[in-house]
Amino acid sequence: MQQIALLFAGFFGFFAIVLGAFGSHLLKKKWSNDVLNSFEIGVKYQMYHALYLILLKISLPFNNLYSTLAVIFAITGVLLFSGSIYGICIQKSRNNSVKYLGPITPIGGLSLLLSWLFFIIALL
Repeated sequence: MQQIALLFAGFFGFFAIVLGAFGSHLLKKKWSNDVLNSFEIGVKYQMYHALYLILLKISLPFNNLYSTLAVIFAITGVLLFSGSIYGICIQKSRNNSVKYLGPITPIGGLSLLLSWLFFIIALL
């Protein structure tokens, strides 16, 4: 699980930089400020949790269930939270409905919260 945490940390960090640059340079001319601000939130949370996955690898013993759950929920949370925000931004920029993506964002947020909770429990 430690290697998976680092692999996703690298993946999330790399793509947070790519998406952040893409948003600030190319999308700035095409998207409204509201959509860009939402996109930036997705990028920030993705990068924060890339660093968090490194913290998990460094600070937790991976011989218990709570450490494993912290990693699983962090990865799932980023994919759902940031991924749904990116999807919402794309759909809004095309004036499409975002009804089906809206409920995914809070599920991703809940996954991130659960990851942090399992991190705390694993430390105890």
